[in-house]
Amino acid sequence: MAAADRLESVTGESRRSERAREGFVEVKIGVQHANRELVLESEQSPEEVEKAVADALGGKTGLLQLTDEKGRRVLIPAEKLAYVEIGEVAIRKVGFGAI
Repeated sequence: MAAADRLESVTGESRRSERAREGFVEVKIGVQHANRELVLESEQSPEEVEKAVADALGGKTGLLQLTDEKGRRVLIPAEKLAYVEIGEVAIRKVGFGAI
């Protein structure tokens, strides 16, 4: 077992949490006939989110599939999409610091 694997199993940290420290993208999704928008933070890059939206709207899949920061999958039928707003990559800051 490699040292990194042992460290991961001991600390409980995964590659997903390492990527979360690197940055995340806020995605807002408007759904037709729904009063509220869906907001999720995704570890996917803005380009990956844009490609997933284009594939869903282009008829390749007919379903928008995104994964949030906790690994949950969000599935939305493409014909129900009203809009998708893709934010910039934001870096999470940990600890105390001057504002």
